[in-house]
This record gives sequence, structure tokens and C-alpha cells, in this order.
Amino acid sequence: MGKLRIAWTWKGVLEVDLDKWDVSMLREEVGRRSNMSPELINLIFAGRILRDSDVSEKLVQLGIRNNSRILAGGIAIDEGEALREELMASEARSCRYARLREAATALSKRHAHGSLPVENFDIELEDQSGQKVHFSETDRQGIMMALMLHANGKRLIRKQMFKDALEVLTMAEEAFSLCNPKAIELIDNVPILQIDMVWCYFMLQDVAWLSVAGIRLEKAREGLERAHGKDAERFRLLQAGQSSGLALYLRLELLEGVVAYHNHQFDKSRRFLVSAQTKFLQLQVSDEALSLVMSMGFKEQDAKRALRMCNQVVERAVEFCLEEKAKRAQKHEDDIRRKNEIKEQKQYGVTPLKKAVDLQRLQELVSIGFEKELAAEALRRNENDTQKALDDLTNPEANTIIQRDIETRKRKRQQQAADKKIEQLVAMGFERSRVVEAVRAGGSLQQIMNQLLTQPEANPPVADNNSISIPDTLSTDSAAEGIDSNDLVNDELVGGSSGSRTEQRDVEMEDEIADEIATADAFSDYDIEVTREGEAIAEYLSLLDSAGDKGMEASSSK
Repeated sequence: MGKLRIAWTWKGVLEVDLDKWDVSMLREEVGRRSNMSPELINLIFAGRILRDSDVSEKLVQLGIRNNSRILAGGIAIDEGEALREELMASEARSCRYARLREAATALSKRHAHGSLPVENFDIELEDQSGQKVHFSETDRQGIMMALMLHANGKRLIRKQMFKDALEVLTMAEEAFSLCNPKAIELIDNVPILQIDMVWCYFMLQDVAWLSVAGIRLEKAREGLERAHGKDAERFRLLQAGQSSGLALYLRLELLEGVVAYHNHQFDKSRRFLVSAQTKFLQLQVSDEALSLVMSMGFKEQDAKRALRMCNQVVERAVEFCLEEKAKRAQKHEDDIRRKNEIKEQKQYGVTPLKKAVDLQRLQELVSIGFEKELAAEALRRNENDTQKALDDLTNPEANTIIQRDIETRKRKRQQQAADKKIEQLVAMGFERSRVVEAVRAGGSLQQIMNQLLTQPEANPPVADNNSISIPDTLSTDSAAEGIDSNDLVNDELVGGSSGSRTEQRDVEMEDEIADEIATADAFSDYDIEVTREGEAIAEYLSLLDSAGDKGMEASSSK
């Protein structure tokens, strides 16, 4: 325990546990003693304002000792409101960061471990040439999570929200750190992340990050050399000789030049900046070349990107645009195919370990003569083990059990769909007894509604309960109309018992991440708008010239 002498708005001595109390606890106690709201009190110690931002620090860690003097001053109402708004905004940002991390974790876990996606999209990892890359499940999850967070961070950079971007990029860096270093050393996402973080330092004009920036840029250059090869020769080979990475290296050299300048390494700074300036000039698109490519029917943005990627050669730029158009069309077809596959997988439910039925292994069983739904159920029960599924399918007793389970599941789904129709129609104001009879007769929701609207009201016998028994003649398609696909996923009969419901999801945040991933392509990391970089290059070259002139003046005056 210790005693603190409080002065100003409230005067007195407080006995506190310096090892356990933090600033917020002290502020609340002073507020209680002075009959003021804690938010309207400023605590000042040793010439600085004590804040609640770091709750992990106790009073003793802040240098406060027994008999220390604390000034407790009141904040003006408008200043208090501003402080309150600042605290609320900070809390909102922290909440968003937590949601973002949790959503990225959930998405990466589902898509990395073969779990059945509840979304109608899938995520694939590709290298610089657009080819799919395969990793272990653990590394795949870590890389996916990092890429999702990195994509979100880049969106914040585009919106000029550099402080927020840094927070998200730091989370992405943590996700990459969970991966096997050998698994990620040949991909360039990690060095690009380092460059993006230093770009945020630069745009925030925060010299406090200077030493950290230098270390990050060294790691970035080493990482790019591993991924792209010496002088990026491997990267150019993968990109068929295109100068795709020119803007990325321009930004790297600019930042290296800035860091060198602030470390008073002027010769080194000039070398980096002159090299960056050369690349900047190479990336300038002439109006004539742009007009020629656009005259072929391409949009301005696509035409500019193609010319930058192809060293301003119009013919190659047109070929690039045509290739990109074909890739987008193919991607659209692949997305449709994958959505249909996911829709089909949802019909089969998930394995006991919550994974989707493997459609490739399913096709193998179908190709040798087994009925598709029967083969899918055998794979589902056996965790996609083809041999065990085959053993069950060729075993008469096991085969009979599987068929019985399929029929039980069908009837359960039909019952769920019928009950759902009943509740929908009753909610519209129809009499329940009439609705039950109409649903029992069969038909789509619209057909049943039309029937209820046209037929005269009668007094049919009231059903014994709020649901109906599904007749054997009712088709699966008719009964299942309107039932949610997630209901089909959750209706997983494993060992004769119903499976658990789907875990809670932050749909809004997951959709935001998914949209960012969907709009990205193989060149999004390299196609950088370099206007700000050009301005910075000119600014720092001018500073170097000024520093050189001053040095010459100093020498001549001696």
C-alpha cells in the first residue's frame, strides 16, 4: 500500500495499492471523492497526463511511488465530450479489429481444412504465374488468414486510412509468423506486406518508425530476391518477360532512399532514388499509346495497366488485355462451377469431422457403377475414405443401413420443408387447419397460396398438431422447396442422431473479406498507382541537392 497526495480540483490523501491499481481505478476514486464524472478528470504526474490506454500498466510501473503528488484537474465540458468521442471511436476500432481477426480465422479454417463452405465461394492459393499452390493444412490456414487481412489492409491504404491499415497489416504479419518459414519463403506476399507497412509509416510521416522501417525494408528485399530471383529474373520468366513488378520495386527503392536520407546516408539515398526515378519514368503512359489501346475496345484503366505491364509496347499491351479478358471469363466460369459444386456438397451434408464430401472421390465411385447419392453417403460416413466407402457399398448389410439412413434424412427434410411452409402461410393470416390440408395435398408455396385464396373456406378437421406427416407420394423437390441450404448441412445423421447446428458467424465481416478477395487478381499487388511516389522522389532528390549545396558552402567557407 502507498499514499498519494492529490491536489487541485480535489485535495486529500488516498491510500492505494500501487502494485494493483491502474490509472482508470485511480481516476474513478478521485471522481467519487470529488463528485465528478471520471471522464471529466485529468490526472497529471511528473508533467504528463496519465491515460487509460495501457490497462496492463499499474501505477508503480508508471513511476508513481509512496507520497507521490498527483494533480487532478477538471476538463471543460466540450473537451470532455471530445475525449469521450475519441474513446468511443477507439473502442469501435478495437471492436472492428477483433471482428476482422475472428472472421478471417473462421474463413481460413473452413477453407483450409476442407470444411464445407457455408458461403458460395472458395479460396485458392496461387503463385505469381497464377498456378495453384499446395501447402499443409496448418500452413494453408495461416497463409489464407494472412492474405485476407493483408487484402483488408490494402483496402484501408487505398482509402488513406494508414493508421488503421497498420493495425490490420500487423495482424497479417502475426498470421504469417505462424507458418513454416520454408513454406512461405518462395512466395512474395510476406515482403510485399513489409513494404506496405513501411509505406504506411511514410504516409503517416512518423520518424519514430525509422529504425524499424530500415529492418523491414531489408527483409523485404531479401524476401523478393528469394521469391523473384536475383534482379527479379525468375519473376520476369514467370510473367513471360513482362515488367509486372516495376511499380513494386519503385516503391521499395523510394522507401529505401527515404530511410537512407533520414539516416544521413546521402550517397546511398541518391542511388536508390535515382533508380526509383528511372522506373517511375518507365511507368508513365503516353496519351498516344493509351489512345491506341483504348481504340481496340478496352477501358482506360485496363489499357493503362497493360501498357505499364508491357513496357509501353502497344502490341504486347493489346495481347495482355485479351489474355486478361479471357482469364476473367474463365474465372467467371470456374466460380459458377464451384458454386454449383458447393451447392451439391451441401445436399450431402458433412462428415463426422465436419468436412465436405469429396466430389472427386465421389465421381470415382459413380464411374464404377454406384448410385451417386448412395456413394456420397458412404463417403460422408467414412471421412472421404474411398476404400472404406467401397467396403460399405459392397457389403449388403451396410448398404441397406446406408439406404435406410438416406430415406430417413429425406423424410426429415421433407417434414422440415412442410413445417416451414405451414408457418409461412399461417403468418400470412391463413387458418392453420386449412393450411395443413393444403400442404398435405402437395405443390409449391405459390400453388398452395393460390389454392387457399380461391377455394371457399370450409371447416375441415383440425390437425392434431402443428405439423403434418409427409405422405410417401410427396416428392423430395416439392417438399424441400424453400428450405435453407444451411438446414441441409446441419441435418447430418451420424450414427442415427442429428448433428449440431452451424456455429455463429459474423456474416457482414466475412462477406466484406470475401468481396475484397474476389476483386483481387494476380497483378493487384504489382499494379500500383505511383503518382505519390513520383512526388516523393522529386521531393527527396531536391532535399539531397539542397544538402549537397549546403555541404559545398560549408567547405568553401573554411
